[in-house]
Amino acid sequence: MYLDIDNVSKSFQRHGEQPLTALENINLSIEEGEFVSLLGPSGCGKSTLLSMIAGLSHPSSGTAKLANQEITEPGPDKSMVFQEPALFPWMSVKENVTFPLRKSMNKQDRENAARLYLKMVHLSQFAGNYPHELSGGMQQRVAIARALAMDSKLLLMDEPFGALDEQTRHVLQEEVDKIWLDTRKTIVFVTHSIREAIKLSDRVIIMSARPGTIISDFNVDLNRPRQQKDMALLEEEVMAMLKTEIDNVMKEELQHAGNH
Repeated sequence: MYLDIDNVSKSFQRHGEQPLTALENINLSIEEGEFVSLLGPSGCGKSTLLSMIAGLSHPSSGTAKLANQEITEPGPDKSMVFQEPALFPWMSVKENVTFPLRKSMNKQDRENAARLYLKMVHLSQFAGNYPHELSGGMQQRVAIARALAMDSKLLLMDEPFGALDEQTRHVLQEEVDKIWLDTRKTIVFVTHSIREAIKLSDRVIIMSARPGTIISDFNVDLNRPRQQKDMALLEEEVMAMLKTEIDNVMKEELQHAGNH
């Protein structure tokens, strides 16, 4: 198995309070080339799990392995796209894409990689522009091109379209779908959107309210590109599964507000 999460739990110490358990006994295996979405209510630990897969944080117990090696730190075998593009404002689009490659490639190879991946996200004509000259959706496309240019086998995406308007989000979903079909990278994608998860993924992992556990793991057996009419029934099934978890989150928040 390419990515293997074995009995992983994660707790956070809180000053003067009981530790907060974010994730509990997560077991998940992902094959090379799969597109898997993590879906669940706010605070269920989706981003925490992704952060451990990236090597940015560590489990309190259990192990996360990539290609049979325990994940202990970030590395070139995995790249990440965050909700915010995190571009360097003083660098051009092309320079932002080539920046992570400066130690692993010569100048010509870096230029070639930037050209290839900017073309893939339809930004070739903006290579010389600066981030402030681009829309939010275009900036996020630069971030995707930068992650792709690293040519990691594993691409991690943490709600990459969460801050975008609906039309831009739709366009970028189409682009990521095409990129996955072209590259067949392993993608782990965090989202709050049921529709987005079903539209993009081979598998959807549904997580419970905190402490996050896996309550369902199902395959999306629909042809790509996916049509809304084909997705509607599956969306209803997933919403029914999530409704209890969302209700639990709301109850907890109301209780917390009542205690303060």
